[in-house]
Amino acid sequence: MSRETTIIITLIVYKVILILIGIFTSRKTSDTDDFYLGGRTLGPVVSAISASASSSSAWTLLGVSGAAYTWGVSVIWLFPACVGGFILNWYVVAPRLHAFSHEKNSLTLTEVISRETPPKYFIATIASIIIAFSLLFYISSQFQAAGKTFAETFDISYTYSVIIGGAIIIFYTLLGGFWAVSITDTLQGLLMAIGAIILPVAAVIEVGGFSSLFEQLAKVEVNGYLSLTRNLPPAAGIGFVLGLLGVGLGYPGQPHVVNRFMALKDQKSVVQARRIAILWAVCVYAGMIILGLCGRVLFDTVNDKEAIFFVVTNGLFSPVIAGIMTACILSAIMSTADSQLLVAASSLTHDLRLNREKNDTANSLVQARVVVLLLSIAAIILALFGSKEIFNRVLFAWTAMGAAFGPILIIRLFFGPITPRAILTAMLLGFILSVVGHSIPQTKGTYFDRILPFVLATIIAFLGTKREKK
Repeated sequence: MSRETTIIITLIVYKVILILIGIFTSRKTSDTDDFYLGGRTLGPVVSAISASASSSSAWTLLGVSGAAYTWGVSVIWLFPACVGGFILNWYVVAPRLHAFSHEKNSLTLTEVISRETPPKYFIATIASIIIAFSLLFYISSQFQAAGKTFAETFDISYTYSVIIGGAIIIFYTLLGGFWAVSITDTLQGLLMAIGAIILPVAAVIEVGGFSSLFEQLAKVEVNGYLSLTRNLPPAAGIGFVLGLLGVGLGYPGQPHVVNRFMALKDQKSVVQARRIAILWAVCVYAGMIILGLCGRVLFDTVNDKEAIFFVVTNGLFSPVIAGIMTACILSAIMSTADSQLLVAASSLTHDLRLNREKNDTANSLVQARVVVLLLSIAAIILALFGSKEIFNRVLFAWTAMGAAFGPILIIRLFFGPITPRAILTAMLLGFILSVVGHSIPQTKGTYFDRILPFVLATIIAFLGTKREKK
């Protein structure tokens, strides 16, 4: 059986499973509480792996491995940044957010930070716009990843591959809502972990072991490939390192990740889930960094650096095994957008009603599904006609939401209510500074882009708690 035939068969089987999950979980979705949080009955395994997968996927598999291939050893700073972000989320945010959301009956991150504020401040409206804007870029990157994978595998145009993958995601997300998203993300996360273990191990063996790997990396004709700062001048090198470490600060502000904390059934599940999630993060991020470095030794010339994952897979395994692995990871990448779609839909339906005195929810489930459809179409268009670089596009959305919501959420959970003016100021300042920092070439990817907005927003939010108490 040829590699292409194997991939097609595996894809069909996997997509049938996703559709069946959507049909099955539609029976468990009768209201918005089910659609957005699965009735708050999520177990530790599903919560841990689905949250991990929805925060990673295409960016980790293709972006991180591609960055390691391109930059060299300096990419190692992403490991403490991302694993540290997992620790921050699961040990600091998760237990408190779970208790708070259950006590207040909050369904979304926006509701947590804005429910106690008067409607005249329009905090929920502005938060919804920020989430929808940021997640549109995030979702489109998942469709782009699917398109790149098809381009590496079949003689199928990028346009058709994006449309086909998007149509399937839309179908099961519309049917099953949060339950469909969580279960499919769990399946996706398990596939990612398997691939992140098997591929790097095979690559290291092929290279000849770690000692041989570093000997051969020393011969790579790229300036600063073995340097922790890419041989940049001191100030620029420090900015580069801080910029990568700053990625970890974005975790508490990701609505599609923290909603898993709100959906957990009890505090015992929080403790169990965080162990699973952090182990997953260590395996996946370490695996993708090692894979990218090995890929540089094994395949010195690659047209698309973010396709090194598939280049190594096809180069090291037999057609059948490579086909199965490629198809599984492709399906995993394509199914990541579901979490972002669901959160964006909740922001534009449920959260926008927080500003209304009369909260009519009669048609909220229908409205949510319509918004999912419209956002999917917009993301597909952006994927087809926007920039094709996954790594930076995801980090842009990640950093913007992290700076806008993370500081407010942490301060609210630890220090109590914040004045509406401070919430509004912190949210807008964090978001706008992140966008500006990303837009300027000299500050893009540095502390100005990923740390300064978060710190300033945190200070403003904290000062807002003091005024609230007075």
